[in-house]
Amino acid sequence: MKLLHIDSSILGDNSTSRSLSAAMVKRWQDATPGLRVSYRDLAVTLLPHLDGGSLAGADADEAALATALMDEFLAADVVVVGVPMYNFNIPSQLKAWIDRISVAGKTFKYTEAGPVGLAGGKKVFVTGAYGGFHSGDAPTNFIEPYLRFVFGFWGITEVEFITAEGLAVSPEQREASIVAARERIDGPCEALAA
Repeated sequence: MKLLHIDSSILGDNSTSRSLSAAMVKRWQDATPGLRVSYRDLAVTLLPHLDGGSLAGADADEAALATALMDEFLAADVVVVGVPMYNFNIPSQLKAWIDRISVAGKTFKYTEAGPVGLAGGKKVFVTGAYGGFHSGDAPTNFIEPYLRFVFGFWGITEVEFITAEGLAVSPEQREASIVAARERIDGPCEALAA
C-alpha cells in the first residue's frame, strides 16, 4: 500500500496542519505494515504556476516534474494533505499542485454525459488549520467545498476533513482545538479500518 503525504503550510515546524498531517501519516504507518510513504513539501519545493509554456510542455524539466507529480499521485492508495487556511482558501502552493494533477485523460475525462473522474479508489484525509471558526458549512469556508469538489471531480469520494479551528482566538481555544483534532486522528476512523 502507498501513501502520499503532502504539506502546504509556509510555517515549517510551527504549523498545526503539518503536525496534524504527520500524526495522520503515523497512524497509517502504525496500522499498515509495509506502508510506503512518499512526502512532498509544497512550501519547500515550490512548483511553478501554470503558464502557456507549461501547457505546451516547452520546458523539459518542468514537464518531467509534472509527470513525476502525476505518477506519484496516481500510485497512491491514500493521500494525506496538510492544509492551512490563508485568506479563506488554500495556499497557492497547493493550488499549483492541483493544477498539475487536474489533467484530462489522467485524472478525469469529458464525456457527452459530463466529466468522469479517473482517479477513484483512493482515500483522502485533509488536516486543516484555521485561525478563526470556518469549518463545515460556514460561508467563509472555501477550502472544504473546493477540495471536496476537486477530489470528487477526479473520482475520489472518500474524503475526510480533520480540522483544528479557532487557533488565533486564544491560547486555550488553540490547545482545545488541536487536542480535539488529535483525538479524531487517534480515535476510531472507518476509512482507516477499511
